[in-house]
Amino acid sequence: MVTHRDIRAGLKKGEFFLEYQPIVALESGDCVGCEALLRWRRGGQVVGPYDFIPLTEDSSLGGLLTYHVVETAARELGPWLLAHPHLFIGINVPPSLLGRGGIEYAAQQTGYQQTLRRQLVLEVTERGIPDSIGLAEMEAAAQTGVRFALDDVLLDSANLAVLARAKFHIIKIDRRLVAEIQPGAEHPEWLAGLAALLALAALQVIAEGVETGEQARVLREAGVPMAQGFLYSRPLSATAVQVFRAQRDAVPA
Repeated sequence: MVTHRDIRAGLKKGEFFLEYQPIVALESGDCVGCEALLRWRRGGQVVGPYDFIPLTEDSSLGGLLTYHVVETAARELGPWLLAHPHLFIGINVPPSLLGRGGIEYAAQQTGYQQTLRRQLVLEVTERGIPDSIGLAEMEAAAQTGVRFALDDVLLDSANLAVLARAKFHIIKIDRRLVAEIQPGAEHPEWLAGLAALLALAALQVIAEGVETGEQARVLREAGVPMAQGFLYSRPLSATAVQVFRAQRDAVPA
């Protein structure tokens, strides 16, 4: 069983590292960005994120790990992002970082310049929506160019309540909904609900967990602009994701 002490020790030993899952434009197939994913290599094995991330979300460790992610991503991909201002990077943010200056502190301490802020997308889950102070900080960060994504969206009433309460620029459709798109089956009802939502709100959409060409086709025809998943690529190292973008963008549409 993993403990807080284990995680702190892992940080000191440099056991945590990042992989990046590409995000592509469904219409053109171009790589438009990536999501930074935290990994932990402990005792010769990689610990799954679900085995340690939930443990940190309501503690100071959540902030420490997030700072580590931002610092590492800035070091590994900062120059690449600045050279390609149309690309963006998504970073997951725990509840403990929202409010009380956490977002601004991260931006200042990790070397994200004003220009790069506009390529930063902070991903928040429904359970991570903060109090009024945190919401005010989200709004202030958004005014400097930082964008926010609501992650793991299931298009239920709780999601809609969150979207009404906080300013989000992007929603990420949960992989469980995407998995409902199957060959020969009727299109799931949530696609119609998504179309109605997009007609009312200025939101970008990323579909997660896209694994088949059929899923990509249905999502594209439904007006979903972006996707990530094994159909395109598994998570990659910093070097490999740059190669992926270069190769992907070189392929004619």
